[in-house]
Amino acid sequence: MNDSLKTLVIIAFLLVILWNLGAGLYYMLVDKGTTKRTVNALTRRITLSVALILLVALAIYMGWITPHGIGRSP
Repeated sequence: MNDSLKTLVIIAFLLVILWNLGAGLYYMLVDKGTTKRTVNALTRRITLSVALILLVALAIYMGWITPHGIGRSP
């Protein structure tokens, strides 16, 4: 898997997470608590966030990506 594909997968995850966060805000303002759409959108956001964290942790563990160590002294 090349670097640009890895980056695109992570950016796609982040965009879908932001979309669900915006959907949750929209449903909260429009529905005024009469439906469960807000809860569903925010649940999807949390699930995607956890999945992204686990995916990045797995990728680091498997050696597919390497942390670059910002702030480490040589």
